[in-house]
Amino acid sequence: MIPWLEGKAPFPPLERALHEPNGLLCAGGDLSPQRLLNAYQHGIFPWYASGEPILWWSPDPRMVLDPGDFRISRSLRRRLRAGRYEVKLDSDFPAVIRACAEAPRDGQDGTWISREMQHAYWQLAQLGFAHSVETWIDGQLVGGLYGMAIGRMFYGESMFALATDASKIAAAHLARFLEGEGYGLIDCQMKTAHLASLGAREIPRADFMARLRALVAVPWQPGRWPADGANQPWN
Repeated sequence: MIPWLEGKAPFPPLERALHEPNGLLCAGGDLSPQRLLNAYQHGIFPWYASGEPILWWSPDPRMVLDPGDFRISRSLRRRLRAGRYEVKLDSDFPAVIRACAEAPRDGQDGTWISREMQHAYWQLAQLGFAHSVETWIDGQLVGGLYGMAIGRMFYGESMFALATDASKIAAAHLARFLEGEGYGLIDCQMKTAHLASLGAREIPRADFMARLRALVAVPWQPGRWPADGANQPWN
């Protein structure tokens, strides 16, 4: 049995998370900005299907990516250098999270990014905590991703692509932007082959939490990122 969150009850200790399914910690609560910010600062994130209660997770090991370790393939580097696209930050967060919700996923029927989730993260975007990175071609949004930023920690949530490498282009620009801004880690949550191909790796949850605590403690000011903050040419 996992604990049920009532009202403003705190999250249980991470050590109580299940091994199977990996990282399931508790259920219930709400998606208020306060609850979500508290969750992310403690290495916890929501993930559940429509019609289920809210489920909270903290897997062990944890998939992470150091911004400076982002892996660029030869084909992606050629596409980046060609520059036939524009990357923007925080210019259309609702469109990005909606596109992530609508993107088909291998082995998945439907989406976990429900309307309730979209509204919750849009609230966080308005407060300056959630951010989007967008790939535009000929004025059309063709790819991107969104996530959370607290201190100098970035938490990746989801990405989508409607054109070849469009999400990878956004991810590459994000990694470079975060490295330049002094961010120390990107949380990728759970292992996938796609994330591993980009340079992400698994680390023990204890190591993840040690780095997270240090990074979220860095003084900072939440706010909207500059739209052109990542749109620089590649060598």
